[in-house]
Amino acid sequence: MAAKITDWADKSGEFKRQVSSFRNWISRESGAEFPPEKGRYHLYVSYACPWAHRTLIARKLKGLEDFITFSVVHWHLGEGGWRFATKEDKPEDIPGENVIPDPLHDYTHLRQVYFASNKDYSGRFTVPVLYDKKTNQIVSNESSEILRMFGSEFDDLIEEKYRAITLYPESLQSQIEEANAWTYDSINNGVYKAGFATSSEAYEKGVIGVFEALDRAEKHLASQTDGPYFFGKTLTETDIRLYVTLARFDPVYVQHFKCNIRDIRSGYPRLHKWMRNLYWNHAAFKETTQFDHIKWHYTRSHTQINPYSITPLGPLPHILPLEEEVAAARA
Repeated sequence: MAAKITDWADKSGEFKRQVSSFRNWISRESGAEFPPEKGRYHLYVSYACPWAHRTLIARKLKGLEDFITFSVVHWHLGEGGWRFATKEDKPEDIPGENVIPDPLHDYTHLRQVYFASNKDYSGRFTVPVLYDKKTNQIVSNESSEILRMFGSEFDDLIEEKYRAITLYPESLQSQIEEANAWTYDSINNGVYKAGFATSSEAYEKGVIGVFEALDRAEKHLASQTDGPYFFGKTLTETDIRLYVTLARFDPVYVQHFKCNIRDIRSGYPRLHKWMRNLYWNHAAFKETTQFDHIKWHYTRSHTQINPYSITPLGPLPHILPLEEEVAAARA
């Protein structure tokens, strides 16, 4: 891990995201190195991280709780990277399910899981990590691919009601790929381009891109009349991928990453309604969204951005009830 998050920018001041290093697959195909098996795999995540959050949502949506164990790292990202909770951590300081010491080893930091799989590893120690308990190695640390594995590769083992949830349906695949491309670049990663920029030029380019993409998503939802999801009646991986950024937008990205041209609750009525529908009507979204971890992580880990580690109290509430609006939106 770099000593400073600002070291992740290039000479122009633009943030550059690392390419994931572990790219193996759990597969139903005969003879696969990593076949789907109940209890074989473990998921290391952070509640704070939007990329890891994708995989937690999919795990719950697809009924994989009894198939894939999970544990959550401490929300603070320090010099040694993500650390595991300890017995000395107070419960009130690490709320949420399964924020525990490493359940598979006696490791103190996630980086040790990486080095055990590749002693010469030299990249960042990111979450999520999908780990094979049988062969003691990392399968994947690429969230988009883990999301897709969870969406289909365990379907022969799970109940029909979960099998019926198809996050990447054949009839929508081209539309999903198109949406994923621009929402990833300009929204999911776009907020980081703005927030981690080290020059005004890079920041302005990044933040303008974020809001142009939000405008595009708002317009898309305005034309969507046959259901509550991004593609109407069908909940897809695009909803998951976009939700994890939008849920963090008002509580963190508006102030911490200076994405403050507009907020979601007063500036994007259709995105706001779409996001709240997912949160309030689907346990997989609500029960995996841990706002304390989210706010504490960003504001207390990124000391180059927020040197005094002061966490803003607002916005309150972190997410509005389904039928309630802020005064600006009501007007």
